[in-house]
Amino acid sequence: MEWEKNSWRNYESKHIPDYSNTTELNRVENVLKQSSSLVFANEIRSLDKKLADISTGNGFLLHGGDCAESFSEFNADNIESTFKVVLQMAIILTAGIKVPITKIGRIAGQFAKPRTNSTEIIDGLELPSYRGDIINDITFDEKLRQPDPNRMLKAYSQSASTIALLKSFSDRGYADLKHLQSWNMEFVKNRKQEERYHHL
Repeated sequence: MEWEKNSWRNYESKHIPDYSNTTELNRVENVLKQSSSLVFANEIRSLDKKLADISTGNGFLLHGGDCAESFSEFNADNIESTFKVVLQMAIILTAGIKVPITKIGRIAGQFAKPRTNSTEIIDGLELPSYRGDIINDITFDEKLRQPDPNRMLKAYSQSASTIALLKSFSDRGYADLKHLQSWNMEFVKNRKQEERYHHL
């Protein structure tokens, strides 16, 4: 069968939420269809080339980030901290294995959580399982646990903002070694440690 955007609908799908309001679901899908892409073709081609190099031993893949993102933890400081950690890990790997490091972050869209069971029971009350902020709320509440298609719009918005911020960090030279050394200094809290750090 020739691939189409909706080809997946011809197969059995697991971990797909059951939206009770199909009219609202269709509206949200149409909004997303008209929204800008989060990832562009040239970026995909660039990653594809890097992954090909990695598969032949001419590079290393560093994949890091959260198991799942939450709407409530979305802020610039958290995004910056994740970015810093990934860059620091990449520098260590580069020094150790001396090959190009391709960094892939589990960020800007990791809002779903697959579940083994579609429901969970607490104190005798059975409700839909929490499937990630893109689908329902972690609060064990009958209304909030119902899949809400509008959450996809919030996930898209936060993903787009996160990508823009990460690109801004990158464009401002965050990967420069001078920045990495200054970040490391944050762990040095007193004069004796600072002197030892500079000596090393």
